Amino acid sequence: MKKIFLILFPLIVFTSFKKQFPSSYQIALLKYNGGGDWYANLETSLPNLIKFCNTNLKTSINPEQAIADAGSVEIFNYPLVHMTGHGNVIFSSQEAENLRNYLIGGGFLHISDNYGMDNFIRPQLKKVFPELDLVELPFNHPIYHQKFDFPNGLPKIHEHDNKTPQGFGLIYKGRLVCFYDYECDLGDGWESFEVHKNSEETRTKALKMGANIVNYAFTGFERK
Repeated sequence: MKKIFLILFPLIVFTSFKKQFPSSYQIALLKYNGGGDWYANLETSLPNLIKFCNTNLKTSINPEQAIADAGSVEIFNYPLVHMTGHGNVIFSSQEAENLRNYLIGGGFLHISDNYGMDNFIRPQLKKVFPELDLVELPFNHPIYHQKFDFPNGLPKIHEHDNKTPQGFGLIYKGRLVCFYDYECDLGDGWESFEVHKNSEETRTKALKMGANIVNYAFTGFERK
């Protein structure tokens, strides 16, 4: 009975999120096991994005980010969960099932590779959705064309290996449930200037793309 409730509960909650912005809600940073630094951008990244969205999208997101364990039922309280880090990620069978139920039920996961996560996150996502592969999203995908327009896909925030940034997704029954930015580092771009000394132009691009992700996840996926 408990498992049935966990599947139905987010279906009810997240359907209401896509009809209109509610008066108040939170987004969360995902805490995971394996030794990777899930807390890499803990201080300013999501709080800055939330502030930007509340100003530019007229959302009413709680200015304080939540922290949600991958295997906790608390994850179902948040319509969007953000994940980042540099290193190892391990989802237990229970955590993978929990994340799957969350995403099937209407939740949305954004993963930002902070450099070094790619080799670890891909096999873990296979635990969550064995039947799905990460696919690169075309530049005309709606996630790039919400409040802000990104005709060439993701902006380049940090150089890392000097590769072109790529946006990948997991698509379940026609719905994008997970967006993964690779060789881009959006989460670092959301941080305050003193953390990485990114230019105002670079930080603004990162925040605008982040706002697109929030808008896409919350409001029915169409251009606003």
